[in-house]
Amino acid sequence: MASKNKPYRVIISGGGTGGHIYPAIAIANALKAIDSSTEILFVGAKDRMEMEKVPAAGYKIEGLWISGIQRRLTVDNLLFPVKVISSIWNAGKIISEFKPDIAIGVGGYASWPLLFAANWKKIPTMIQEQNSYAGVTNKLLAKNASKICVAYERMERYFPGDKLELTGNPVRKDILDFESKKQEAFSYFNLQEGKPVILVIGGSLGARTLNNSILAKIDELKASGVQVIWQTGKFYFQKMKEEAGRKNNPDVKVREFISRMDLAYAAADIVISRAGALSISELCLVGKPSVLVPSPNVAEDHQTKNAMALVEKNAAIMVKDIEAPEKMVPAALGLLYDLNKQKELSMNIKTLGKPDAAVHIANEVIRIIEAKS
Repeated sequence: MASKNKPYRVIISGGGTGGHIYPAIAIANALKAIDSSTEILFVGAKDRMEMEKVPAAGYKIEGLWISGIQRRLTVDNLLFPVKVISSIWNAGKIISEFKPDIAIGVGGYASWPLLFAANWKKIPTMIQEQNSYAGVTNKLLAKNASKICVAYERMERYFPGDKLELTGNPVRKDILDFESKKQEAFSYFNLQEGKPVILVIGGSLGARTLNNSILAKIDELKASGVQVIWQTGKFYFQKMKEEAGRKNNPDVKVREFISRMDLAYAAADIVISRAGALSISELCLVGKPSVLVPSPNVAEDHQTKNAMALVEKNAAIMVKDIEAPEKMVPAALGLLYDLNKQKELSMNIKTLGKPDAAVHIANEVIRIIEAKS
């Protein structure tokens, strides 16, 4: 590392879901591990989950008054232009006060105004694009970015090739050490040894289709003798817990949110999941045979593109959202009892994992800062 007179100062912006927040925290942790004097400030959207999760991870965060555009006419949509102007103005104030050496955008509502303001103030910027399909915002920001860290190959379709760095997506460090925790995992989730386990995860906010598809086939799951760790998300938890309770299946463990994902992966034989970038990155690292059900309710249908990047390499099975109520559980049970297919998917998905993504990105951040000084 080159000598420096003062600590590095880094702003990391974005959030909205765990898929943006946890990679951002992983980058911050990697920067602090390289140089503990590094000063880091997060910028998120007010009232979103980053305002709680980032301080819990030990970092300061400032909130911007920004949200997405709704698909129907709402007061929020009418306020959107005001929110954009307000957020850019406040992002500029935050930058002036914090004086960062670099601003990193990880996606989410706050990412665009913060990076726009950073470009305006001639602060170097980096984009961390998590998906296999680049959204409009990142394509616009790419023109002024010093570096674009990506998780998938062939991203020169969307970004200038000379700015790309294939790093993979940063993930929570605790999931990398899960294989020795099976006993602890079975105790934590109150599972019975010797019976197979399916893990169902629909992202930090939950997934209606996955929840309804489990509910639709809960009798079939009971008859098959499998155990299920089922993360419903907070919006669906109470209803799903009540419905599952009526079915009287003690082998279905209903959870609102799973904070110990390392234990969930340790317990699981196979995983049913949405195809968000963070979920896929974690599945690649833990090498779990997976049934992916991409959400159709995302920009540019990017989850289907994420899933297809794995399916094309025979690294996962995909079930379309519209077909999930009928096909999701049968596909999972079919995989559960096909050990050869499990081994094949596990071997192929592991080749796509990048366990050092956060460190790789942190080193790129430092290179950009030092090239400027």
